[in-house]
Amino acid sequence: MSKQITKKVVAILTLVFFISGARVSAQYDPTQGSNFIGQDYLNAITTAVPFLSIAPDSRAGGMGDIGCATSTDGNSQSYNPAKYAFSKNEFGFSVSYSPWLRKLVNDINLAYLTGYWRITDMDAVAFSLRYFSLGDIEFMDENGVKISTQNPNEFAIDFTYSRKLIDQLSIAITPRFIYSNLTAGQFVGGEETKAGLAGAADLSLFYEQDFDVKGFENTTLRAGLSISNMGNKMSYSSGTLRRDFLPTNLKLGIGYEMNFDGFNKLTVNGELNKLLVPTNPIYLRDSITGRIVYNEAGEPVIAAGRNPDVSVPQGMIQSFYDAPGGFKEEMREIMWALGAEYSYRDLFFVRLGYFHESQYKGNRQFLSIGAGIKYSVFGIDVSYLIATKQYHPLANTLRFTLNFDFVSTNKNELKQQGRFN
Repeated sequence: MSKQITKKVVAILTLVFFISGARVSAQYDPTQGSNFIGQDYLNAITTAVPFLSIAPDSRAGGMGDIGCATSTDGNSQSYNPAKYAFSKNEFGFSVSYSPWLRKLVNDINLAYLTGYWRITDMDAVAFSLRYFSLGDIEFMDENGVKISTQNPNEFAIDFTYSRKLIDQLSIAITPRFIYSNLTAGQFVGGEETKAGLAGAADLSLFYEQDFDVKGFENTTLRAGLSISNMGNKMSYSSGTLRRDFLPTNLKLGIGYEMNFDGFNKLTVNGELNKLLVPTNPIYLRDSITGRIVYNEAGEPVIAAGRNPDVSVPQGMIQSFYDAPGGFKEEMREIMWALGAEYSYRDLFFVRLGYFHESQYKGNRQFLSIGAGIKYSVFGIDVSYLIATKQYHPLANTLRFTLNFDFVSTNKNELKQQGRFN
């Protein structure tokens, strides 16, 4: 097998692990049975369509994937759509592109298109299209004979309505349609697979308040909250294969912007993330055979944790207290990030960030840097990811973004037309 094909197989297996929602915990010693309780082990939370959790644009990518409480931009749809109600521009659109897992293969890509329109000074609407391509994959039968070459892909399209509740606070609702075609109708385990379909929605809040602080031209405090991808479970078969949770995520962010002299500006941000998805339990295993023990009803016996096969609302609530390792493991499920952005005259931008996920929950730990330039209505941003672990598949990830933002030419005229209150 060639090196290129080997890398492709590794990349696909990596993606399938995250997409399949497998409930098997790596580093689990089956001979230990319930004695494994209390030990540290890899117990990552897995979901369907993990591409929805990827930060698609360069600005957030340069600040440790932070975007919930940063200032409004064209890509706010992916982080906190409630920010659009605070946009200083009337309308705009953005295009982002990122080669993905380039350490493994060279044809997996993520593309992202957004557009927004501020209808009045209280209301805004927006949309986005996220497209993820897994490249060309050759499907083989059990004898290693080539069946076909396919291009598995996934996409999500959504719309947002954002409105200010008061001058400092806004809310947004974002319905979303998700399509995931990973196997192109191939047979797996004797069953014909199908494309996964799901509907979901985001609910978000955003707060922005200006303050007068001695020594600064002006300062701004921002805070955001977003619950994303609340929707039905996804299945890739009409048969008996399991249905997997979407990556429902709770995001909390805070940011502080300092304008030193009207030319130099610095923003610092912090963010917390938690998947609202059940955690893998520890199943009781026979101390001799190492096999999972089942009760009289044919259900696996749980030694620690809770049953993950629950409804979506129950799973969201249960995610706060179902970790088999108790409070210690629950805290490990909280991802955090720090980021900063320096701008000169809102023309040149430099960004720095850090993202941290527990080594027992996925081990995504990386630094990121970014830069941008804006001229008139046009802007371009780029970011670069620096993994803190050697041989990490996300290392050296690049993101590119083009922004087009259009400011109202005559605000008084727009007010007379009823476009702004």
